[in-house]
Amino acid sequence: MAFVITQPCCNDASCTEVCPVDCIHPTPDERAFKSTEMLYIDPETCIDCGLCVDACPVEAIFRDDDLPEAMARYSKINADYFEGVELEDFEPAPSLKFPKTDQDPFRVAIVGSGPSGFYAARELLAFKRSGIEVDMFDRLPTPWGLVRAGVAPDHPETKAVTDLFAEVSRRPGFRLHLNVEVGKHITHEDLLAHHHAVIYAVGAPSDRHLGIPGEELPGSLAATEFVAWYNGHPDYADHSFDLTGSRAVIVGNGNVALDVARLLVVDPDVLAKTDMAEHAVEALRSSAIEEVVLLGRRGPAQAAFTCPELLALGRLPDVDIIVDPAELELDEVSAAEVGANPAKRLKLEILREYAARPSAGHRKRIVLRFLVSPVEVQGADHVTGLLVARNEMVAGEDGALRARSTEQTELLETGLVLRSVGYRGVPVADLPFDEQRGTISNIGGRVTEVGTDVPVPGTYTAGWIKRGPSGVIGTNRQCAHDTIALILEDLAADRLNPPKGDREALTTLLADRAPEELDWAGWKLIDARERELGKAAGRPRVKMLDIVEMVSLGRSKS
Repeated sequence: MAFVITQPCCNDASCTEVCPVDCIHPTPDERAFKSTEMLYIDPETCIDCGLCVDACPVEAIFRDDDLPEAMARYSKINADYFEGVELEDFEPAPSLKFPKTDQDPFRVAIVGSGPSGFYAARELLAFKRSGIEVDMFDRLPTPWGLVRAGVAPDHPETKAVTDLFAEVSRRPGFRLHLNVEVGKHITHEDLLAHHHAVIYAVGAPSDRHLGIPGEELPGSLAATEFVAWYNGHPDYADHSFDLTGSRAVIVGNGNVALDVARLLVVDPDVLAKTDMAEHAVEALRSSAIEEVVLLGRRGPAQAAFTCPELLALGRLPDVDIIVDPAELELDEVSAAEVGANPAKRLKLEILREYAARPSAGHRKRIVLRFLVSPVEVQGADHVTGLLVARNEMVAGEDGALRARSTEQTELLETGLVLRSVGYRGVPVADLPFDEQRGTISNIGGRVTEVGTDVPVPGTYTAGWIKRGPSGVIGTNRQCAHDTIALILEDLAADRLNPPKGDREALTTLLADRAPEELDWAGWKLIDARERELGKAAGRPRVKMLDIVEMVSLGRSKS
């Protein structure tokens, strides 16, 4: 009997560390880890010990004979990964060691309370020594970043990773400072004056634009705004989206695009049992949208969505998944890519299954399109359609495949266009910013002056604002680990300046600059209220949206 990793896998890789027989791959030490969609268990090597189950933060691992019916296919998916794949010989990376230093206590500030921030805090506070102090800051009165404001409401298992982060908050030396905005209430220089090092883990809150005519018309919006709106982010709670038309078009085919498409067609009664914002549930109840079209500018072999999310589409009740088999034809180079990559092979297999399905005639449907690019958003004072061009895949001089537009065009009538072509970081006060990459300028996580290798003393970054919007939640664990390694290297080399102020001095400063600051206890009051409201409504929680109300509740303990 073997264990099987399933859809919720977050690539945290905690399971690889406890496995006694090295049956889970790829590991963070293997090259494939950086691009893998999920982790896999080799059924021929697994000894059924179950240690991986306890280590998984999102409950993604099951015994083969205990697999839920909807996840049954993952037994074959895990086994197939090891067919024809040569596993790398590798030496496990050495664990982090805290250097000998007279800098005691050692103090680190982390800006951002999402996965990358909490994984960084976890790495630091895992050392078996006293005298490590971590101060975490977030401008909102609530923690968790995109786990709270980005993960789809109908994926509650993914949000279970916050239990791991909550454990970090209980460790000695950790303090959480919510409703404190760096650049407004406190400056980067203030942080450096009270800490040896500062890590920016603020994510990528903006989006990339299409750069086509009509993009700014009402009805043409960023999918990131839609996601924040239905997840109850306070900054987007008062937004509205035109759901009166019968068709919505999403430009892009990553996992965010699939989330948005799915939530536009799923039964609102199902969403009413999740933690989706109430205003979004009510809006979707009155939605007239029956068809959602997703546009991918490249072919199916290059589609950005992952196999687990693609596979889950096929389990939506009362929704047809439409794929044109002609758009699944592969050019020679793409065919070679698919043959050499298990995830790409599976992706194409699933798409071909959808293409072969006869339509069940459901009222709602999701259409997956490939090799099409938007050319112009049409309409006078509101979106009425999207003109798209047919693409072809061509190999450049470097051998890389690129999508090239042809003169063949098509008009998709729609009143709602959502661009989902990538998140993008925004500049952070007093830090160098790489405009081309949309990240804080850095080399491996050590912040540098733009276009140079000159480090900004004591300043680091982790997560999407470090590497760009890539990977899933668990990817941030290794990313944070690599950044912490740089900090310890600089500490050992005496490249970090001792702080001028201690924790008490920081407390005094914040009391003056951010008198409405909330701590962990304040957040727990908000959390308890949301859960209480949810229990009364038969939901996991009902999110509070008003910052003033949240702050008032969070400070009521004092």
